[in-house]
Amino acid sequence: MAFIELKNIDKRYKGNEKNSVTDFSLEIEEGEFVAFVGPSGCGKSTTLRMIAGFEEITNGDLYIDGKKMNEVKPGDRGIAMVFQNYALYPHMTVEKNISYGLKNMKVPADEIKKKTDWAVEILGLEEYRKRKPKNLSGGQRQRVALGRAIVKDSKLFLMDEPLSNLDAKLRVSMRNEISQLHKKLKNTTIYVTHDQVEAMTMADRIVLMKDGVIQQVGKPMDLYEHPDNVFVAGFIGSPQMNFFPVQVADNTLIFKDGLKYELNPEQARLLAGKKEAIMGIRGEDIKFSDLYISQDPQNLMQSVITNTEVMGNENNLYFDLAGQNVVARVDKYEICHEGDKRDFVFVPEKMHFFDAATEKAIV
Repeated sequence: MAFIELKNIDKRYKGNEKNSVTDFSLEIEEGEFVAFVGPSGCGKSTTLRMIAGFEEITNGDLYIDGKKMNEVKPGDRGIAMVFQNYALYPHMTVEKNISYGLKNMKVPADEIKKKTDWAVEILGLEEYRKRKPKNLSGGQRQRVALGRAIVKDSKLFLMDEPLSNLDAKLRVSMRNEISQLHKKLKNTTIYVTHDQVEAMTMADRIVLMKDGVIQQVGKPMDLYEHPDNVFVAGFIGSPQMNFFPVQVADNTLIFKDGLKYELNPEQARLLAGKKEAIMGIRGEDIKFSDLYISQDPQNLMQSVITNTEVMGNENNLYFDLAGQNVVARVDKYEICHEGDKRDFVFVPEKMHFFDAATEKAIV
């Protein structure tokens, strides 16, 4: 039996005609780091709050460590939670914020000191332990909130967008700190975020949601390389995948503007019987080099660069194709300027195809 089991979970708020979460089923193994990710309003935080016990489950069953939790109070579920807003006590020092929950649990004083000292050390807060929250940076406050959670010896950590209030540099730093902390503690962690980069870099598995429904569950690179549908393909990855509605005629793709692309035998078999489809290609799989062009010369295409973004370690090149704006991601040494004319090809084995009606992957 999995450590956490969610079986056909529904959530509908009073007065609403539609569910906020629908038929959510998932198993999470002990020690896993699982990220719930999706756009605002997709139901990820609502699901987390049902696991925590802050929201009632409308339908379905929740099990933690083999015990049904539907009616169990939040304080009796054996969880520790880290929130977006830190929720620190402003009149307490760092060490008192960290130890306060243990005092409420009637933990012996010597044990409280031992656990607090351990948390302060592991989170690098020693020089700040006598400071109050107003004298701490955002990253330091977030570490205090983490400290308050880890001293409870909970088997399950729930984190609700804990880094969203931090600036970009701090988010990168804290991502690494939380990942390292998870490796040390090996607690089961469910992490809610709208940031697909956080989910990709931190999680063992990602649960991607849309409109309260799971779209795909898998390892980060599974979602990136083998998306189940157009939504997953467009949400995971930055810049997002380029999509083209195409007609399929025998072994040829026909774009909206009449541009033709010759399918290889494997692609032709995949699309056999289809009259139309959606073709997707990631920016890094649009190639401008002679090496790639020489491998697929019959599908050579031309572009006029309309904009460039210099990202430091790479460049994004924008151009128009088949009546829409396309972005290619290239090496930082591949310099282009607005107005440059460039030949390019798609990497055939990296092209994705989706059903035009259902938007599900054609596999």
